[in-house]
Amino acid sequence: MTECFKVGLAQINNSFSGAHYLPYAAGLLQAYAQEHLSSPQRFIFLPPLYKRLPVEEAAMKFSEADIVGFSLYVWNQKLSLAIARRLKEMNPKVLVVFGGPQVPDNAEAFCRENPFIDVVINGEGETAFARLLESFPDRNWADVPSISFVNASGDFIVHEKSDRIRDLDSIPSPYLNGIFDELMKDDSADEWLALWETNRGCPFQCTFCDWGSATQTKIFQFSMDRLEREMRWFSDRKIEFIFCCDANFGILKRDVDIARMAAAVREETDYPRALSVQNTKNARERAYLTQKILSDAGLNKGVTLSMQSINKEALANIKRENISLDIYDDLQKRFTADGVATYSDLILGLPGETYDSFADGAAALMDSGQHNRIQFNNLSILPNAEMADPEYRKKFGIVTVETEILNMHGQALAAGEVAEIEELVVGTASMPAKDWRRTRAFGWMCALLHFDKLLQIPFILIHEMTGISYRDIIEAFLEVDRKDFPVVGEIRDFFMERAGEVQKGGHEHFYSKEWLNIYWPDDEYILIRLSTEGLLDAFYKEAATLLENILEAHMAGERIPVLHDAIALNRAMMKLPGQDEDIVVETAHNVLEVYQAALRGILEPVENGKFAYTIERSKDSWADWPTWCREVVWFGNKKGAYLYGSVALEKYYAGHY
Repeated sequence: MTECFKVGLAQINNSFSGAHYLPYAAGLLQAYAQEHLSSPQRFIFLPPLYKRLPVEEAAMKFSEADIVGFSLYVWNQKLSLAIARRLKEMNPKVLVVFGGPQVPDNAEAFCRENPFIDVVINGEGETAFARLLESFPDRNWADVPSISFVNASGDFIVHEKSDRIRDLDSIPSPYLNGIFDELMKDDSADEWLALWETNRGCPFQCTFCDWGSATQTKIFQFSMDRLEREMRWFSDRKIEFIFCCDANFGILKRDVDIARMAAAVREETDYPRALSVQNTKNARERAYLTQKILSDAGLNKGVTLSMQSINKEALANIKRENISLDIYDDLQKRFTADGVATYSDLILGLPGETYDSFADGAAALMDSGQHNRIQFNNLSILPNAEMADPEYRKKFGIVTVETEILNMHGQALAAGEVAEIEELVVGTASMPAKDWRRTRAFGWMCALLHFDKLLQIPFILIHEMTGISYRDIIEAFLEVDRKDFPVVGEIRDFFMERAGEVQKGGHEHFYSKEWLNIYWPDDEYILIRLSTEGLLDAFYKEAATLLENILEAHMAGERIPVLHDAIALNRAMMKLPGQDEDIVVETAHNVLEVYQAALRGILEPVENGKFAYTIERSKDSWADWPTWCREVVWFGNKKGAYLYGSVALEKYYAGHY
């Protein structure tokens, strides 16, 4: 009788507002093994571990396993290691295998620090894991590629990596093969999210990313037939949200056809509701066309334009100098003209970036029409990225701190839960510690005033009328004397103090037990405080004085009446609870027309006259402050839907941006 062995696979993902990703990587390993093993009946695959559980509970799920494989990412490393350690204590004979992007390419220190790990796999895991199973239980790994381990004599052994899998369809689809059917049936109460690959490979070598180094430059493709059948599988199971794992969606000509296929399935079946893709860097027309197709189909809630920086020196240092910024500028203008929401990413702390270049970069993006959202991301270091190399760190004077990984709008860990850690860059030779804090505070202030819409209307009016830079306007709020501007000064001091806390390893987001018991971006927390503590009127009074001073300093004092109209309209349009009746705001200038034209990329002249704007507050109402916090501040984040007349997302998964 053939001896059978039990195999456990763990791909632990965070939960996003109670929704869970199907463990795609684990499913690929199982599907490939069952297809290619000489005797697949020898192996019984246990239900995969796909979400965070207490260590003891998670380990018990694999207590009868003979082999357990862990897919390691920055968001699950500490918990995966803790579970594996406990497993080995429970069953010293279990074979523990680690793979995934968080396993260091040079894994000797990793293996010696974690002796409960028997083998690590680097690179693509399907072939190596199947070969490990084939050699079980003899554990003769001489012919197994892409692995490394410490042998019985204490020597560290490294096997040469296998060639990448060129025919990706040789990996059966875990969706179409029924790998997840039992899991979805057993955990039917869970909401499922899906990961989806259409290709593998990345031609870029950005130093902060381990993608290009992990997959190399050549792009291999899954077949169109497979992809359409997977899309219909998602639709049949009413999966609302799909995250496309491609590094550069739109880089291939056929990506236009993939977008059209997904749009057709959505139109036919109403699912999926969202397909989140990572836009290609250089293919201008295809980047535009694929995103426009997805947007028109309602699949794309907005286009992410990830510049990371617009400083040429920083871009050269991170090996993105071959990525055209003109393309991003053109795409921004085209999407703005089409009414398609866009979001921009800037990374704080890139080598070569200074406070001045970062602030100028943010202002330039706003000047080009980005009024929806700039996400100011802190730079973190991944173990297999070039940026992690000691020589690279030394060259650019990179200073880091370890801090707990948090989901934006996520909940705090329960007692006894394992915290995950990331290595955060908090200073460089070009952006020393003091400048990093100032830059971080600038990002928060910019987000609060412009992208949370507290002062976006007067900001745009001032810029359009006078040409005063957005940087100068925002910096005025960072340079106040607190004695003269107590509300604005307190906000500035809060941002500076919080930047200092992050620099010492504190949380990247601000935890509020009172307001939904979640972690808020610091700018959103201040918006909540201003609103709930009755400070908005005092804030707007101080803001009016500050902005008057800016106009006077730039010899544009005659524009102050327009400024007052813009501030009054902005204040009246802010969404708040308890404002259930429509109101009319009368102004002496066409401030709303100028503002709305600017959002479309059109310059509209300011006119004098009598203007009356009806604000339809009765169409939107929130019963209490917690409801407002969730439905306006949280769900409105991505679309910047803080003003009456704008629509927030109906559902916004915590941690997803």
